[in-house]
Amino acid sequence: MEFDAIIHNGKMCTGDGSPPIVADLALKAGRIAGIGRIAGEARTVVDARGLMVAPGFIDIHSHSDYTLLVDPRAVSAIHQGVTLEVLGNCGFGCAPIANPALAPGSIYGFDGSVPLAWRSIGGYLDALAERRPAVNVMTLVPNGQLRRAVVGLADRPAHAAEVAAMRRLLAEAMDDGAIGYSTGLEYPAERAAPEAEICALVEVARQAGGLYATHTRARDEGALEAIDEAIRTARRTGAKLQISHLIPRRTADATIERSIAMVMRAVAEGIDVNFDMHTRPFGTTMLNTLLPPWASGPAAAELLRQPEARDRMKDYRSIIAGLGDWSRVVLLDLPPWPQYSRRSLAEVAAERGKLPHDAALDLLIEEAPDGPPFMVILLCYSSDQQAAVFQHPTCMPASDATTLAPDGPLARSSFHGAYSWAAWFYRFMVAERRALTPSQAVQRMTALPAAVLGLPDRGCLAVGAAADVVVFDPSGFAERGSVYEPNRLAAGMRHVFVNGVHTLADGALTGTRGGAVIRGHRPAKGGAISS
Repeated sequence: MEFDAIIHNGKMCTGDGSPPIVADLALKAGRIAGIGRIAGEARTVVDARGLMVAPGFIDIHSHSDYTLLVDPRAVSAIHQGVTLEVLGNCGFGCAPIANPALAPGSIYGFDGSVPLAWRSIGGYLDALAERRPAVNVMTLVPNGQLRRAVVGLADRPAHAAEVAAMRRLLAEAMDDGAIGYSTGLEYPAERAAPEAEICALVEVARQAGGLYATHTRARDEGALEAIDEAIRTARRTGAKLQISHLIPRRTADATIERSIAMVMRAVAEGIDVNFDMHTRPFGTTMLNTLLPPWASGPAAAELLRQPEARDRMKDYRSIIAGLGDWSRVVLLDLPPWPQYSRRSLAEVAAERGKLPHDAALDLLIEEAPDGPPFMVILLCYSSDQQAAVFQHPTCMPASDATTLAPDGPLARSSFHGAYSWAAWFYRFMVAERRALTPSQAVQRMTALPAAVLGLPDRGCLAVGAAADVVVFDPSGFAERGSVYEPNRLAAGMRHVFVNGVHTLADGALTGTRGGAVIRGHRPAKGGAISS
């Protein structure tokens, strides 16, 4: 056969934002081998007449670090055309690990089914490569795990010797193939880390050519100062900056405008800064983020039964309490408390005759330390605010979620955005709001994140580029998941090729996986495998 695959007559968005063209696309040996009118034979021939052909979508802010080990098929992502995910965000991730008993607190989706048998980023990436994920993956080094590995659960700045130890771990992780460093400064494991400590670590990542991605120190009151801190860090270290879910939770239109204006002033100053936003009108987090670091871990249930300890816990300013309105904190499905699922903490507290903070701490007593955490949503944004933010040319949509599957070992797991983020973004911004053209929407999910990641051969349709290609119905590409029924596959994605491997054909998984672990822009480890 002359080619591995030919896609005929598709309306092609190349990724650069230019208007689509009707052309054929040929794939061979994991690369794009031809564009234009292609006459030749191929093992796979796709008639894309009436369909959109685009580069595979890049999820620049994913939390699939652990779920890809549990189920590497990445079903929720593949059905949306996602071909690359960036892991290790918000200070959460699977390495480095010093104490396996503490590590799960900074791993989204941890359920114990895959033992934490590695210690370094290199060991983790080796384990991930052995699982042969369906999507390509890159990882940041999560600050939450760095601090757990060196500082433990101590709620204080790291000592000089501890900062030096974290710098060594970070340098080792960058050598192992990490692409940068991330923080989640609003979370318990990292709240005590001062700006100087973060700068000392960002400097290590920058020296290795990595970027700095941050979930800032505050995303409610104090959010603007927190954004300024991130920009100061980039200015001081010279690092490329990616601000995670930029827009504050307790927000007004003026605050959104000021947040974006701060980024634009930094860009004008010459700082390399971009930002992303998840596609939900709410934030999502673990209920146990109410707990300060000293009260988390295996001893949490016992401490929650002690009145004096509980009083100290309530003095801790958490993400949830910082929202300032318990009626906007909604519990998701809680197996031990089905009667409280999908209800606000204000409602639950009133029913139990307690203050909301006390009611939440009561619920946490039943959370298993080695099981999936209780999750909540924080009602935040209006549709108009979302549309305004996503129109901005430096804003990238992202899942802020874990890859999942409606069957298999993750069938009972849920994470809002997993099944819907890319499909929602396209439907909402192109079909519903008409705020972006199809080419502009594709560019925000392809070429823009590829540029941030320093990947010139991804996020584009060009001869010689990696054969990450999607074919979808532009009129039918949409999410089907909802707030309380999130685990529904997106509609409209017809074909997905990952490194040339035909992973989704006519809307169904083929059973082959072509994803690779991409280490610091070095040659990828991976290859096609049948599931």
